[in-house]
Amino acid sequence: MKNRVRVVKRPQLSFLERWYLGPVVKGLGMTIKRFFGVLTDVLFRWENKKTAITMQYPEERWDFKDNFRGAPALVMDQEGRSKCVACQICEFVCPPKAITMWPAELEDEDKVEKYPERFEIDMLRCIYCGYCEEACPEEAIFLVKEAEIVYADRESFVYDKDKLHAMGGIREDRIMKWKDK
Repeated sequence: MKNRVRVVKRPQLSFLERWYLGPVVKGLGMTIKRFFGVLTDVLFRWENKKTAITMQYPEERWDFKDNFRGAPALVMDQEGRSKCVACQICEFVCPPKAITMWPAELEDEDKVEKYPERFEIDMLRCIYCGYCEEACPEEAIFLVKEAEIVYADRESFVYDKDKLHAMGGIREDRIMKWKDK
């Protein structure tokens, strides 16, 4: 049995193809065409010429849609009490373990309830997944439209219970579980 060798003829490349000038010139042509197309749209076909293309950031803010997942925050009921009952479900479902809670018991004569003595969320670890909001049976934690979280030191990124309540504010409670307290 003989080994057969097949000879494949390669096409002869032109001068521009050998030096890659053709693709480079073609790419530059596409870039220039796109640049002038956008420029004409902005200068001549812009619907509202008073509107600037660049947003003036501190004065103008983005308008987030309803499905935007921002920072998690604790909410209070109409009476100003925390809706959190320290069930720790949000702490268990948090994938990066950003939520830390220390439950305590609130004891009155015949009623025993839990409340979070300390509640902290490390915003550097939080991935804004929304699992804490979905898992909360008391609707005590919500994702607010807060996207500007900037501090100079790492300790400021750990939000305590007071800061989380300030971010969340007061939400209408349909159940009024704490009415007797």
